Amino acid sequence: MAGPGARPSPFEEDGEKVRLDKWLWAARFFKTRQLAIEAINGGKVHLNGQRAKPGKEIGVGARLEITREQDAWEVVVEALNTQRRPAREAVLLYRETPESQTRREAEAARRRDERQFADESAHRPSKKDRRLIHRFKQSLD
Repeated sequence: MAGPGARPSPFEEDGEKVRLDKWLWAARFFKTRQLAIEAINGGKVHLNGQRAKPGKEIGVGARLEITREQDAWEVVVEALNTQRRPAREAVLLYRETPESQTRREAEAARRRDERQFADESAHRPSKKDRRLIHRFKQSLD
């Protein structure tokens, strides 16, 4: 037990259950609970391999598959919380699987490479480039 004046634990006590949408919001996967609800209803969140409803209560040990934009996480719930806390505390609520982490990092690297390639080749031809294009086309005729 904590003494008087001690700060209460930011996590819920063992044995408690928390709504799925509220946990996703508290763990900072979504900025608002409404966005979490829309993602759950849209099939972007799976609980233990099954689609779930926003009001489904989850406990410690639950396995979640979360898809948001281009990113996908597979996490195991480590702690419960109903309040949105700082990001440093929010990451303590879950543990990402190693496979998920390597897949996300590989996907991010692929997107970064694509973006870099697109930036290099996405310019309008200069006057010199146009002359070369015209010469090339004329040589084919």
